[in-house]
Amino acid sequence: MVKDQLNAEEREILEKFERNELRPATDADREMAIAPQAARNTFKKTRRVNLRVTERDFNRAHARAREEGIPYQTLLSSVIHKYLSGRLTEKR
Repeated sequence: MVKDQLNAEEREILEKFERNELRPATDADREMAIAPQAARNTFKKTRRVNLRVTERDFNRAHARAREEGIPYQTLLSSVIHKYLSGRLTEKR
């Protein structure tokens, strides 16, 4: 895995792993039991969409994705998913 392709949280985890600072989770058995379903959910079928955005919004999304170390398509997909699932709301 190339460190440049990891986001900040993933880099932090990798660095702690390399320093041998990680301990097994207290509920490791439970985590291992749900891991197969989590993996299946990760690979659910996706659908391609075309989306028109302003040049400014595209450039800002592209820059933010670079900061996070992810493709801009992944960032936009995540924003849409979080908004639709109610985990991303407007500030008022």
